[in-house]
Amino acid sequence: MPDRPAPPVSGHALATPAVQEMQRDSFANPALFWLERGQSAFSRVEGAAKKACADCHGAADLRGAATTFPKVVDGALTALEGQINRCRTVRMSAPALALGSEAMLSLMLAVRERSDGMPMAVRVDGAARPYLDRGRALYTERRGQMNLACFQCHDERVGLWLRGEQLTQGQTNGLPGYLLRWGEVGSVHRRFRFCDDQRLAEPGALGSDDYLALELYAAWRGNGLPVEALAVRR
Repeated sequence: MPDRPAPPVSGHALATPAVQEMQRDSFANPALFWLERGQSAFSRVEGAAKKACADCHGAADLRGAATTFPKVVDGALTALEGQINRCRTVRMSAPALALGSEAMLSLMLAVRERSDGMPMAVRVDGAARPYLDRGRALYTERRGQMNLACFQCHDERVGLWLRGEQLTQGQTNGLPGYLLRWGEVGSVHRRFRFCDDQRLAEPGALGSDDYLALELYAAWRGNGLPVEALAVRR
């Protein structure tokens, strides 16, 4: 059964030199525009409570927070998007942001930027264990008209080419990130939907329980990889 690769390798390592340089160059990296919007939103007062994210989280706060998601919060597996919306609705009395929206992705980058370069460190013990097991089952399940499972591409064929794309380990340390194929920043779950579409399987909904479990398993496979807050991928 597939498990954590040894060693885990970021998709950045298999990107073309031009894409790698785009990610490294803060002036050429297109994800910077999303980050700037997210930083503005982080300081913006919203909601009936008349609060901003920055009112609770100072300059040094949230350092390392992005390395721990997804994680179990109040008995439920929660991704970073979910935690942001919990803070907005409970602490700020502001409306939740739509999953996958520009506003959500921008704010996520602003939070993840505070953990840039820090190693992924999701926990999978205790209450998280059933979610890990579900994520592993989904990762190994053959689905769609092509009868493919995640591990067949991201474990058995890493480095090979499929439909003009070089296969990686499917690591999520750079997501959300700027996808050249989409011309915008995309989330982990949108990438899952893309893979389901490619194997001719019915895509799940953003934020679905199955995608959350798969996200936890994928993040655990990449524990130790540095967070790439402004990643660029093909």
